Amino acid sequence: MTRRWLPGLMALLAACGGRMRVDAHPGSAVPEPAPAVVPPTVVATAPRVTTPALRSGDTAVSFQLKAALDSAADAAALDSLAKVTPSASLPELPIETRATWDLNIASFADQPRVKYYLDYFTGRAHDRFQVWLHRMARFEGYAREQFIAHKLPGDFVYLALIESGFSPEAVSRARAAGMWQFMVGTGRLYGLRVDPWLDERRDPLKSTDAAAHHLDDLTARFGSHYLAAAAYNAGAGRVQRGLGQMSSPTGEDDESTSIAGDGAFFSLADTRLIRDETKNYVPQLIAAAIIAKEPRRYGFDAVASVTPFSRDSVIVDGGTGLDLIARLADTSMAALRDLNPSLLRLITPPGEAYPVRVPTGTAVRVAAAYAALAPEARRAIAVHHVKAGETVTTLARRYGASADLIRSANRSARGRSLAAGTVLYVPLNTTIPAALLREPDPPRTTRTVVRTYIVRAGESATTIAKRAGVSVATLRNENHLVAQAKLRAGQRLTVHRTLIVAGGRRATTAKRRPTMKSKASG
Repeated sequence: MTRRWLPGLMALLAACGGRMRVDAHPGSAVPEPAPAVVPPTVVATAPRVTTPALRSGDTAVSFQLKAALDSAADAAALDSLAKVTPSASLPELPIETRATWDLNIASFADQPRVKYYLDYFTGRAHDRFQVWLHRMARFEGYAREQFIAHKLPGDFVYLALIESGFSPEAVSRARAAGMWQFMVGTGRLYGLRVDPWLDERRDPLKSTDAAAHHLDDLTARFGSHYLAAAAYNAGAGRVQRGLGQMSSPTGEDDESTSIAGDGAFFSLADTRLIRDETKNYVPQLIAAAIIAKEPRRYGFDAVASVTPFSRDSVIVDGGTGLDLIARLADTSMAALRDLNPSLLRLITPPGEAYPVRVPTGTAVRVAAAYAALAPEARRAIAVHHVKAGETVTTLARRYGASADLIRSANRSARGRSLAAGTVLYVPLNTTIPAALLREPDPPRTTRTVVRTYIVRAGESATTIAKRAGVSVATLRNENHLVAQAKLRAGQRLTVHRTLIVAGGRRATTAKRRPTMKSKASG
C-alpha cells in the first residue's frame, strides 16, 4: 500500500496530542503503463531508527511523543518501499528454506519482485523490519486464531507487516487507520466504531477480527488468497474488473471470469489492469512471510519472548478516564494508553458503558476497586445540556472546571454564545493532557473548481477577476492574456479556483454567477 510521511508529527511534538501518519489505501484507479519484467527499485532508503522503549514510569504524553517518533521511522521505511521505479538488475539472494506455510509461498518465491523485496527487507529496511517483527510477536497468536477460525491461512498475519509494521497508531493521508489500515466506511461495514471519542480501527483485537472477516469475504469472492490480498489493497471492484478484462476476448469487463487461482494474480500483474502498488503488494507479502518464518536465516535477531497483547477488560461508566483505571490497576497511564489506542481522548465515550482493556490478570481486582468508588469519583467528563442564558464562564464556575478546557473540548463552545439544548462535555480531570481532550476540527481538504466565464460587453480582466474571486495575474496567466489585451464580448475564459472543504461543506464566500459554468476537478 502507498505510504507517505506523517504530516501531524510536528504538531504532536508541540502539543503532544497528534496522531501518527502512515499512508494506506489508494484513491481512484489510474491506467498504468505496461509492467517491466524486472523488479522495482526503491528511491529512498529506510533510516536506521530504534524503537523507543516503554518504561513503567512513562506518562501518556511521553508515550505519545515516543509513538510519534517511532511512527516517523515506520513512515520513512514504508514510504521508500512504495516509491519504486523499474530496475535493470536483480539482487542475487538465494531462497533456501525449510519452513512451511499455509499460504502458497513456495510456488511463487522465485518471482523477480519477491526476490527484490527480500533484498529490500534484509538490506535497506533491515532495522525497521526487525522492529516490526518484535511488534508482531504481541499480536501474532491472536491474529492466527482469528484467521484460522474463518478457515483462512494463519499466514495472512503477515499482511499487517506490510500494511503498518503492526502499528495500531498508523494513519494514512486517506485516513485509513490501525494495524490493518481500514478506511472509515469499510471499518464500519465490519463493525468498527469511528467517532470523535473512539476509533476502533486502532484497536488491535477488534480490527483483527474485522480484517479476518473482510479477507474471508474477499477469498470467497475470488477463490484465491492472493487475489483476496490484492483486493484488500486495491478494492474488490478494481481486481474484479481487471480479471474480467483479462478473460473477455473483447477486452471488456466481464463479471463471469474464468481466470482464478493464486497464479491469476501474477497473470494480472503482467498487465496494465492494476496499479503498480497492487502488483507489488503480494510479492511484498510473500517476501515478508519468508523472512518472518525464519528471521535468523535472513540476518535478523530471533524475536524475544513477549507478553501477548492483553485480552482482559473491565466495563466502566461513560466518561471514565484512563488515568483512574491506571491507578486502580497499579500501572502507568502510558501502559493503559498502549492497551487502549482506540480511546482517542483517553476517556470512555460519555453516556454509555464501555470496556477498558487492562493488564493481563488484573481485571477482577480493577473491577472490584472501581465498583467501590462513588459515581462522582469515576467521572473525568460531565455531560451538560445547555439551558437558555448559560455561558461557558458560568458552567466553568458551576463545575469547578477550566473555561478554556471546556472550549477546547467542545467546538460548539468556541463561539460567542451557547445555544440552548447543546450538549457539552465538561472536563473535570486535569491530569489528562489538554491536547488529548480537545475536540478536533472537521477535516479540511481542498478541491479545484474549473469554471468557464463568458465575457460581457465592457468587462475588463480586473472586473472579471474580482467577480470570479481570483487575482488579475492568475486570470491572465491561465488564459495567456498579455497585460494590454482587450477582451471582447462572448469571449470564453477559464477560471481555476481552489476551494477549502471543511467538514463536508464547501468553505468559500464567493457567489456563483449565472454566466459561469462550473465543474469540479480532482
